[in-house]
Amino acid sequence: MEFNKIEDLLEKYFQGETSIAEEKELKDYFSSPNVAQHLKQYKPIFGYFSQVKEQKSTQDIPLKTKKRNVAWLSIAASVVVLLGVGTYFYVSEKNAALAVAQTELGTYDNPEEALAATQKALALLSSNVNVGIGSVQYIKEYEQSKNKIFKQ
Repeated sequence: MEFNKIEDLLEKYFQGETSIAEEKELKDYFSSPNVAQHLKQYKPIFGYFSQVKEQKSTQDIPLKTKKRNVAWLSIAASVVVLLGVGTYFYVSEKNAALAVAQTELGTYDNPEEALAATQKALALLSSNVNVGIGSVQYIKEYEQSKNKIFKQ
């Protein structure tokens, strides 16, 4: 009768469904000398825990702690902060100079230069408008052809 109970507990153990009390019962059974012949193959599994519990470690564990060199860490952090501040001021100065240059665009001191620049800009605008007007001519021809075909 007890063999059936142990076999059921073994099955539950290998399924991972045993409680701590049931596992203790299995350990007690397999550490006793009267284990059934067909269950002796499981004895090393449960006997291992009782053997290991009795072993004592004689190995020394070193308790040295690593000291970090805080000085190097603080120097590295200072360098990073200085580089960040320097980069910020360099970029902001460059952007300020660029903003000043952009506000001065389109102003001329010499009237002849202003006239030449205006004529150049108007010629560019005129050529682009003429291209657009040419495209509109194609659309008008398309509309006339469509109206001839689909008499409205």
